[in-house]
Amino acid sequence: MRQQRGRGVGRGDPGLLTRAVEKVFRFVRLAEFEILFVLFFLIAFVLFKDLMSRPEYNSIFVKKPDLDGRWPGLM
Repeated sequence: MRQQRGRGVGRGDPGLLTRAVEKVFRFVRLAEFEILFVLFFLIAFVLFKDLMSRPEYNSIFVKKPDLDGRWPGLM
């Protein structure tokens, strides 16, 4: 009987793609907290930047009340 060449199903050593995917998953499991931490701040930054870029919110920080040059507590 002839022997088959190449990779058999029961050979035992995984292929290159399988090893690469396993390494990626191992890294994600190891750095899960750091990845989620950075994603949280990136999403918060994008949302805050979008919120602050609207004119109606920006006018709160730009407009100053007209007080005729006096301090608010003084008469």
